[in-house]
Amino acid sequence: MADTPLVGIIMGSKSDLPVMEACTAELEKLGVPYELKIASAHRTPAVVHEWASTAADRGMKVIIAAAGKAAHLGGVVAAYTPLPVVGVPMKTSDLGGMDSLLSMVQMPSGVPVACVAINGAKNAAIYATQILGTTMPEYRTAIESMKSEMADA
Repeated sequence: MADTPLVGIIMGSKSDLPVMEACTAELEKLGVPYELKIASAHRTPAVVHEWASTAADRGMKVIIAAAGKAAHLGGVVAAYTPLPVVGVPMKTSDLGGMDSLLSMVQMPSGVPVACVAINGAKNAAIYATQILGTTMPEYRTAIESMKSEMADA
């Protein structure tokens, strides 16, 4: 997107992209500029470290991390940034995503990761926008409009 990204989206694998398109579509609908990165906490930890540790300095305000199976990405990102991290546990073939969900919500004290439902990419975008809306009125208005439209439907 043209504007400075306010939301960083990181996912552990290209295979997560079809699910995460619901996230990018919702952010676009809400007018939130974002950046997308594919990097694995296990296969490319140095890339994750660099990306997460510089996110705040690059202007990001919230990070959305999507991962499956062991799903350590959200916690690793949270360890390297002061920004809020929203995790999206990905559905898996082995345990239907319960492995991802439990890995994401069981963070140690001091390294919080908020977590949406398995494959809950759209809700992650909405939640990130709500966080932005606490200090940026244009995003609060976008959420209020979205909720009003939902009520009218």
